[in-house]
Amino acid sequence: MQFSFKKILPHFLILVGFIICSLAYFSPVLQGKVIYQSDIVHYTGMAKQQKDFKAQTGQETYWTNSAFGGMPTYQLGAKYPHNYIKKLDLSLRFLPRPADYLFLYFLGFYVLLLVLKVDWKLAGLGALAFGFSTYLIIILGVGHNSKAHAIAYMPLVLSGILLTFRGKFIAGFLLTTVAMGLELVANHYQMTYYLMLLVLVLGGAYLVDAYRKKMIPHFFKAVGVLLVAVILAIGLNATNILATQEYVKESTRGQSEITINADGSKKEITNGLSKDYITEYSYGKLETFNLFVPRFLGGGSGEDVGKDSAMYDYFVSQGVPPVQARDYANGLPTYWGSQTIVEAPAYIGAVVIFLFVLGLFLVKGRLKWWLAGGTVLSLLLSYGKNLEFLTNFFIDFVPLYNKFRAVSSIQVILELCIPVLAVFALVRLFNDVVKTEEKLKALKYTVYTTAGLAVLFLVAKFAGLISFVGGSDGQIRASYGQAFLDALKEDRASFFTNDTLRTLVFVLLAAVVIYFFLNKKLNETKVVVIMALLIVIDLVGVDRRYVNNEDFVSKLKMERPYQANGADIEILKDTDNFRVFDITSGGAKASYFHNALGGYHAAKPKRYQDLYEFYISKNNINVLSMLNAKYIIGQAENNQPFPYVNNDANGNAWFVKNLKEVASPNDEILALDTLKSKETAIYSREQIKSVNLPKTFKTDSLASIKVATYKPNYIKYQSDNTNNGFAVFSEMYYGNGWNAYIDGQVKPHFKVNYALRGLEVPKGNHTIEFKFEPKVVETGSTIALASSLIFGLLVFGGLFLGLKSFRKKETA
Repeated sequence: MQFSFKKILPHFLILVGFIICSLAYFSPVLQGKVIYQSDIVHYTGMAKQQKDFKAQTGQETYWTNSAFGGMPTYQLGAKYPHNYIKKLDLSLRFLPRPADYLFLYFLGFYVLLLVLKVDWKLAGLGALAFGFSTYLIIILGVGHNSKAHAIAYMPLVLSGILLTFRGKFIAGFLLTTVAMGLELVANHYQMTYYLMLLVLVLGGAYLVDAYRKKMIPHFFKAVGVLLVAVILAIGLNATNILATQEYVKESTRGQSEITINADGSKKEITNGLSKDYITEYSYGKLETFNLFVPRFLGGGSGEDVGKDSAMYDYFVSQGVPPVQARDYANGLPTYWGSQTIVEAPAYIGAVVIFLFVLGLFLVKGRLKWWLAGGTVLSLLLSYGKNLEFLTNFFIDFVPLYNKFRAVSSIQVILELCIPVLAVFALVRLFNDVVKTEEKLKALKYTVYTTAGLAVLFLVAKFAGLISFVGGSDGQIRASYGQAFLDALKEDRASFFTNDTLRTLVFVLLAAVVIYFFLNKKLNETKVVVIMALLIVIDLVGVDRRYVNNEDFVSKLKMERPYQANGADIEILKDTDNFRVFDITSGGAKASYFHNALGGYHAAKPKRYQDLYEFYISKNNINVLSMLNAKYIIGQAENNQPFPYVNNDANGNAWFVKNLKEVASPNDEILALDTLKSKETAIYSREQIKSVNLPKTFKTDSLASIKVATYKPNYIKYQSDNTNNGFAVFSEMYYGNGWNAYIDGQVKPHFKVNYALRGLEVPKGNHTIEFKFEPKVVETGSTIALASSLIFGLLVFGGLFLGLKSFRKKETA
């Protein structure tokens, strides 16, 4: 028992250390503060209606009317029955946010290195190198929580896969199932897809190795076990996955129904996103060196150049008071790379890169090749349009690759691979697999490569071979003048010089430590401690430039990030049901207070987006009225937001005189420009193929259809008409879940006017109900429950077999 305790104690202390590091970096959480994350502010606005509904009724709504005229909440944090893997995830994320994600970074990477049979001290060092990688900290600063969430579980998934390939089938299966289940809980399929690409590289390395060792049957047995684990993990997340798959077809990530653009040109037909959209954020080839020198290209798009800068002197020279000049010196466009905007450089660390290069010389075999292969693939694909032939090949021929944008984010793979190989450089350094002479030779070549590269950068700079000219400098010159631009370029050059020297110093310090070890001046423990300190000082020093205590605000400010202006207050006095179109502010502010036509989401409903591009963005009052936009928030003469009343808004529902059939969705959307939507509704034949609808209806002034109850997932109307009629509802059509009832009987409803709901209503007085009853939630929850039960039985079975095997060893 004493032996077991001693064996567990180091891991316990490491975990406690991870908790301390996580809380120390984000120390304001201990004061009850929260980090201000711009993306989470938008999410708060988008999700407010569904959260309010849950608070008031205790029920989950899977539809919200607060954004884009109406959309499912599947990608807005919807909670599903029997999602037990989510409960496990919440248990692991017990620290205050965002310290919880930093802890997960550390934990997952630590487990991966332990599975790779790395000593616990080196595993702890590696976890710090991974967790404090600048990109992983930056995404927490801006609020890419689901991305961070998914990245954090990547090492755990790899751990399960590696155990399985090593023949630990039961442990590998159980860990892969849990880790993959947690990975899918994060609900960031782009990151999971990139992980899959890395797994394919890993699998290729193991397949080649199995072929050489004549172990092909063992390889495919492991693959079979992993496939079952992944299927079960998918089952644990069935509801979320099925709902996402259903919605993606109705979103901008799916294929549009129309084949033309708003300007009349032919739309690029694709099952995914357009190439321009996919490659909008492409990593510049020269930016590769940002991984090694943090501000090689000036840092981020809004850097603080400080008081000791050319820009500060420029502002003072222009008569700006010193205090104000210091404020002006913050948030300047020092970045001079090719991307549109960059929050911060994706810095991996000078010491980590140094050890990675050392690992390329010292580490042999399949481990090196899948880590190096994953690194190279990740880097090349991150170039996007800057390496067009490879990017186009993946977009055109690799399944699902065209579903994701911002290709530069695939660098998360190299963010994972490089620290692993860096740690194994130290593993090889400490063991006897490689002779001391070879280690010294590898050290020499590594210093030549890394320190030599830094020296080369400095020589190029002082020789005038680097211009420090950015792609947007012409616009900067036009706006602020040549003197402003000259000062900016001077600060870019200063950043370059200072950070290159900084990198050179860290490289040389790391090299000296290893040299002393090889000459028996330092022992292993001292090397690990010194290297860990160098890595943390290096990375945290850069991280704190971009994410620090100043980013934290009171909890209330994040819970209530939007303040109602005069226009909002005036509109909120109106208790009718209507929509608001706010042209004064982007994002999700309007969604926080109203049923809005705007919103903020990476996957908007595609029919809304089409309407926006054709009409809403042009303030087409005809279409705005059809969507029941009663209020349009614009700017008054005093530049304050003002609620303009649209008296022509159609209301919640109305009876039309005519139904007009058009040939295609193209014709349907084009007809909306001049359509008299209160009198005529249009539909395309391919949308209503099996129903013969009358083309004309009698209407009179006494006919009415009014809202009796209006909830996000349920709307009840009272209809009164002396004739058979056809009603149009100013609600977004979504066939996968919304059901129409007339006097309690389900009736078919149709998509009309490209995006709205239409329903044939018999004469007389009737109760009409629309209920959002998504089958996907019911089906997915059943699968999730069954998968959880199966997994539970397998866990008990695995524990039983493990205990039985242990007892046999004890009695042998």
